Amino acid sequence: MAVNYSAKEEADGHPSGGVGVPGGGAVGGGSGGAVKTRKPDNTAFKQQRLPAWQPILTAGTVLPAFFIIGLIFIPIGIGIFVTSNNIREYEIDYTGTEPSSPCNKCLNVSWDSTSPCTCEINFTLEHSFESNVFMYYGLSNFYQNHRRYVKSRDDSQLNGDNASLLNPSKECEPYRTNEDKPIAPCGAIANSMFNDTLELYRIDNDTRTRIPLIKKGIAWWTDKNVKFRNPTGNGNNLTVLFQGTTKPVNWPKPVYLLDDEPDNNGFINEDFIVWMRTAALPTFRKLYRLIERKDNLQPTLQAGRYSLNITYNYPVHSFDGRKRMILSTISWMGGKNPFLGIAYITVGSICFFLGVVLLIIHHKYGNRNTSADIPN
Repeated sequence: MAVNYSAKEEADGHPSGGVGVPGGGAVGGGSGGAVKTRKPDNTAFKQQRLPAWQPILTAGTVLPAFFIIGLIFIPIGIGIFVTSNNIREYEIDYTGTEPSSPCNKCLNVSWDSTSPCTCEINFTLEHSFESNVFMYYGLSNFYQNHRRYVKSRDDSQLNGDNASLLNPSKECEPYRTNEDKPIAPCGAIANSMFNDTLELYRIDNDTRTRIPLIKKGIAWWTDKNVKFRNPTGNGNNLTVLFQGTTKPVNWPKPVYLLDDEPDNNGFINEDFIVWMRTAALPTFRKLYRLIERKDNLQPTLQAGRYSLNITYNYPVHSFDGRKRMILSTISWMGGKNPFLGIAYITVGSICFFLGVVLLIIHHKYGNRNTSADIPN
């Protein structure tokens, strides 16, 4: 049987008589049902009537923008670059791969060495370090950004949770347990903690004067006071609080013997906290000690002869890594890094150069009549 729809019903998509639906009555048919339509609601958003703004790029707006960016970025870049170059920095590689290096005898040291290997490197500072000096240790070809390495830790355990202390996360495998005892702190990051000892001496007329190195204040405040906490319990005896756990495999001593001072021991030891903040690149440096300026009339480190005494415990030769010690001052922008200044100068120069090129093009071709002649 043929069914005829009116033109309006065909436009709406539904006949007035309705459509049969299994399990129900007609939809949209009869006087009792509401007519369904696919037309969007009459709102500014659905009907695309929202106000819009589109910039009109003309020579009068583009050329000043290029010149302004160039004139702002170039002086800022020069200032940052000059500030970075004024930072004093001295670096010593003490890996010991060279046969002539004093640390060559320690090159093949292993994690389980019974006696530590020591070496001494003499050096000369040509220029004085005026302000506070930061001592860093640097590692190369050490990939702390490996996915399994980064995940190999238990933040609940490091935050002082007693349950996680005795039952570490499975993410710490294979450094979760040792000899059926939970490892504290667990994981590959903690297990590979840097443990060389660096001492600095000034040599003046064959007299050695030890430079005091400050070991506190090198970690982030949030890490020291929020993210890393020791287990809680009766008393503050860390030996009792860490009872039932064992040290990481590569550590010579347990975590509660990292330092003699109670506020710098256990999980809140600042050397440990600094190491646990993993680096993004395979060549990195981490803050080791601070050298504070005592006298405003005297530089922190005077120019002259110095000696670096190293207790060589950390093996890097097996993965072709390198170790170094860095002495550096800082400025308002941080440590020595010329990249930011070069980047500002480069961007500003490109913008200024493009502004000049576009200005020449506009001056040469901007007034030309571009209207086409329409033949009669």
